[in-house]
Amino acid sequence: MEGMQAYGAGKAGGAFDPVTFLQQPQTILRIVSWLFSIVIFGCIANEGYINRPQQVEEFCIFNSNQNACNYGVFMGSMAFLCCVAFLALDVYFPQISSVKDRKKVVLADVGVSAFWSFMWFVGFCFLANQWQVTKSEDNPLREGGDAARAAITFAFFSIFTWAGQSFLAFQKYKLGADSALFSQDYTDPSQDAAGAPYTSFGGDDLESPGGGGQTNSDGAFDGSGGYQRQDY
Repeated sequence: MEGMQAYGAGKAGGAFDPVTFLQQPQTILRIVSWLFSIVIFGCIANEGYINRPQQVEEFCIFNSNQNACNYGVFMGSMAFLCCVAFLALDVYFPQISSVKDRKKVVLADVGVSAFWSFMWFVGFCFLANQWQVTKSEDNPLREGGDAARAAITFAFFSIFTWAGQSFLAFQKYKLGADSALFSQDYTDPSQDAAGAPYTSFGGDDLESPGGGGQTNSDGAFDGSGGYQRQDY
């Protein structure tokens, strides 16, 4: 029974192996996505706001569009938290004994990862477009250019890391439960037999050709009448 698994994890209550956990492809992708989110958030938050010469007020380096910087900072911070949450859930996942709960977690992983992949695609297109149309006179000293390009690059890479997580989660969903131990519709055979309606062998429906089925049956078990042949 040791090889039996449900949605990619064995029976609940097993010992946690950190080395095996860190070597799993899904864990690696989550850590990489986590690092990418830190880079994107840090690049925009630290160097994404500059000011023109002789001006104190700062503006977004992406075409002076405050929404672009806000989008990158928000996405980076939320992706960071989401990665941490799913890493913690991955650690706890083998301890979930209910197959239905495991199924919900895996489906949530598929949906959330696909959502983040799409959002990073939108973010990459948005930031790249705004950086392309940025006017050179707004930033004559070319401040923050490397940070802006790094944010765009890692936003592009995040599309594939999150898509990979969604794919691996979908593979776990397809794997499902390969053991009757984890079967969601498992029924105790003894309870199933006890709950089934009793069906007679057919003696209740026996009737003599003349319609005197009840009389014939009574006579068959009457000791005074001796043995009588039962007509079928």
